[in-house]
Amino acid sequence: MGLIMNDKTKELLQLSHEMGLEDRQLAILGEGNTSAKLDDEKFLVKASGSSLRTLTDQDVTACRFDTVIQIMDDPNIADEDLNKALMDSRVDKDSKKPSLETMFHAWLLKLEGVNFVGHCHPVSCNQVLCSPRGEDFAAKRSCPDEVVCCGMESVFVGYADPGLPLAIEIAKATDQFINTRGYTPRLICLKNHGIIGLGQSWASVLATILMADKAAKIFAGAAQMGGPIFLPQSEVERIAGRSDEAYRQKQLKLA
Repeated sequence: MGLIMNDKTKELLQLSHEMGLEDRQLAILGEGNTSAKLDDEKFLVKASGSSLRTLTDQDVTACRFDTVIQIMDDPNIADEDLNKALMDSRVDKDSKKPSLETMFHAWLLKLEGVNFVGHCHPVSCNQVLCSPRGEDFAAKRSCPDEVVCCGMESVFVGYADPGLPLAIEIAKATDQFINTRGYTPRLICLKNHGIIGLGQSWASVLATILMADKAAKIFAGAAQMGGPIFLPQSEVERIAGRSDEAYRQKQLKLA
C-alpha cells in the first residue's frame, strides 16, 4: 500500500530522483537512502532494497521516531530483534521494511533545523574518504562555495559496520561536533563509505551533496599536483559570516 501523496512525500521523491541520476555517480542500484520529517512523532524513509532513481510512494515507509531511536539504546541487540523493531516502527503495517540505515536518519531528523536527510556513495567523495586524506576533506575547505553549501566544517565518522553500529558512531561524532562548534552540520563524511547531507529543505540537502561531489573532485585533482591548498580558517569564517553569502544561502534554500 502506498502513502498518500502529500507535499513531504513528493519532495522526498524529488530529492531521491535527483540523487539517483546515473550521470551524477552518487548512487547506483540500491545504494543510498533518503528521509523526511513529517512531525515530531513520524518521519518518512526509503524502503530497504529500493532504488533512489526509480523510487515511488510504494517504496517509502512512514516510521515512528520513538520506536526507531529506542533501538540505539541497546548496541548489542540481536539482529532478529532489531529487524522486528524496525518493522514495528512502521505506521502502516502493510508498508515495506524500512532501510537498514533508518536509525541514523531518525536521529539526525531530530536535530534542530533538519527536515530532510540524504545519504549516498559518490565516486568522487569515496576516492578521498577511502584514502588517508579523508579527515582533511571533512575539516578543511578549498573554495568559497564549498563553505556556503557544505558549511565551515563537516563531521568525520570513522568506519563502522552499516546499520546500528554506524548509527551509533554517527550520533557520537555529530553530538560532539555540535557541542564543540555550536551549530548543526550540513555534511557528514563517513570513512570508507560515503556522505550524508542534512538540511531544512530537500533542495538544501541536494545542494550540499552536489557541492561535496564537486569539492571532492577538486580535492583529488589538487592532491595529484601537491595540494590541496586550503583556505585559511579566518577566510572560511569571513565567508560564512558575509551578509551577501547569507542572502545567497536563502536564495539557494540553504537557510
